Formats: sequence, C-alpha cells, structure tokens
Amino acid sequence: MPVTKIKLERFTAFKDLEVEFSPGINALVGGNGTGKTHLMKVCYAVCDVIKTGNGLSEKLVRVFLPSGRASGRLVRQRYEESGGKLEVHIGPSRFATSFGSRGANWTIVPGEWPDQAVESAYIPVKEMLANAPGFLSLYEAREVHFEEVYRDILLKANLPALREPIDDAHRQMLDRLESVIGGKVTVSGEEFFLINEQGDLEFTLLAEGWRKLGLLWLLIRNGTLQNGSVLFWDEPEANLNPKMFRVVIGVLLELQRAGVQVFFATHDYVILKELDLQMTEKDQVAFHSLFRDETGEIACHTVNRYLDIHPNAIDEAFDDLYDRQLRRSLRGLIE
Repeated sequence: MPVTKIKLERFTAFKDLEVEFSPGINALVGGNGTGKTHLMKVCYAVCDVIKTGNGLSEKLVRVFLPSGRASGRLVRQRYEESGGKLEVHIGPSRFATSFGSRGANWTIVPGEWPDQAVESAYIPVKEMLANAPGFLSLYEAREVHFEEVYRDILLKANLPALREPIDDAHRQMLDRLESVIGGKVTVSGEEFFLINEQGDLEFTLLAEGWRKLGLLWLLIRNGTLQNGSVLFWDEPEANLNPKMFRVVIGVLLELQRAGVQVFFATHDYVILKELDLQMTEKDQVAFHSLFRDETGEIACHTVNRYLDIHPNAIDEAFDDLYDRQLRRSLRGLIE
C-alpha cells in the first residue's frame, strides 16, 4: 500500500503543508531546512507502526528525538498553545496525530487498521553497517542518543533471505549492484562482509559508498523490498562516486517497476539528471520541490518532469557555476 498524502500543521518546521505522493518514485529537492528529511521520517514512522502495532506518537519521538523525548517539542514552538497536527494517508486509511504541550494523541480514521502490513525501510545519511557489532544490544539496553532509524535499518539488514526463489527482476538488480561493489554481502554474527575473489572483506575496510550499495543489495536480497513495500533514502549520493549514480537510479527505477514505492531526498544535480534521463513515460515519478514562500513558510510544488521543477535550487547553482566559468573563459576576449 503506497503512501498517498501527508498533511502537517504546526509540526516541526511546517506551519501548514499538504503533499500528494506518487505510488512510484518521489524525489524531494530543496534547500537546507525545508523539511525533506522530516517528511520522510513522518511517513516512515506511520509505515512502521502499521506493521508493528506500536503507538505512532512514541515512534515519532524515537525517530525525531526531541529534547527530553517530549512529544510536545515536535510542535512548532511559536504555536505551542494551539498544538500541532499531522495525518498520513496510506491505502484506504488515514492516520492522524495531534500534539500539544502535554503530549500527543493519535487515531486511525475511519478507525480500521489496514488489512496488510506495510514493509518499509529507511536508509539514513550516515552509514551504519560498519558500526553494527554491539550496537543493537546497546540500543535495547541503554538510553543512547541515536534516532531509531539507525536501529531499524540494522534490524532490516540482518534479516535472512526469503525461502522463495528470487524472481528475474530482483536478480537483475542484484547483479547490477554486484558488478559495482565487486561481490556479494554476507553477515556473520553482527559483522557484515563483502565476499569476492579476494575473500571476505569486513565492512570497516570498505569504502563507505560501497557499504551503502551493499545495504541496498541486502534489502533486495532478503525480501525487504518487494511489491507493496516502501523505501526511504536520505541523500543516496552521500559518499558515492558520481559514476555509481547511474546504477543506483537504474535500480531505484527497477524497484518502482516491481511495485516498490521510493522516496529519496537529494541535493545532487547528477542524481536528478540520471532520473530524468533513465525514466520512461510508463514510470511513475514525482519531483517535489520544497521552498520558502514570500511569507517565509515552507511550501511544496510537485511536478512530473524534471524541466518543470520550480524552484530548482540545484539547477540554479549549476547554472551559476556555468555562467561564472564562461565569464572567466571569455574575460580576455571581451575586455
């Protein structure tokens, strides 16, 4: 079941925002502080509680880690008295939560729990597989100041493979990733290794970009990313050589074609252009441009074509670089 819509009122950086999502790929772009990561975290928290049955307000606190783990601090501070609200639409259900200075209440409207669990995964910017040994046991036993997305992704990565054979589409995705990282990934105890012709190479000795692709390989291989699941990825370009972007975007498009809803937030021009060049008319892709309007509040403009993104801070930055380079190159000719 895809995430179809989100509405936020007086929540964190947002005063009043509503965004409708594509069932395929959703690319979130915008300057720093425009709420891209917050949107993904809210949607991920709702997907997670549909599967676990835990409380949404508690999950949001563990995902956002407000000071003192006080849910009331998720309310935009200048509106503490009136409180904050959010709702997320997944399939036929609408999940709603209200926050006040004294806590939070949440409901499911129209009151029916979805009849199908939503499998989801959130890949944070910081890579965690190299730091896995001991982390899960520490997290469960102690109050450590890590957002719960780090614990969650390690749990997903540790899942064994499904008994069912891998279909051709997922096999091809795995092959593409293996061609880049040079092998397959395995788990021994709490350690992750890359297996190739040279032997077993522990993740602490791998380039961080390879670790991130190895994590994506694991999520495909162990069945986390199947038809009906949702993938959230914060800045997939982080620590990746741009030569790898083509493979990453190709795999994300194939996941979308296999029924996986994908969200990613990016600041990278090449990532967006790869998506623009590789997507076809049949692919379901939406570009969500988050920006501050004339009043200073966060707004969102959603389009289905790269050329229609507005405002596009990434494109504007590269246009400025090109113009400055051109002026420098022509300086001797025009003076």
